[in-house]
Amino acid sequence: MSQLDDTFAALADPTRRAILARLAEGKATVSEIMEPFDISQPAISRHLKVLEKAGLISTKVSGTARPRTLEVAPLEELDDWLSAYRERWEAQFQRLDTVLETLKNSQN
Repeated sequence: MSQLDDTFAALADPTRRAILARLAEGKATVSEIMEPFDISQPAISRHLKVLEKAGLISTKVSGTARPRTLEVAPLEELDDWLSAYRERWEAQFQRLDTVLETLKNSQN
């Protein structure tokens, strides 16, 4: 699988997206990450493994703590991929705006 495929697969789960949102605020340990969730620590750890395998987070060993950190490179690649589509959509909407404006003016 490509990096982009791994990123999409990891982001498909709402819990993993929520974990990334938490890590966007700053690094956190597993216990800090699991606070808002009503799921077990092993379940959180499985989600973290998926995110780490996709390169979306990294783990730093600091004594006995293992804080997780958000890695932006895969998200930047995703944003680059999406921006090409965004540009196409914006061009389509601009053309539609022009057509609608022409129709509006022709009715006046």
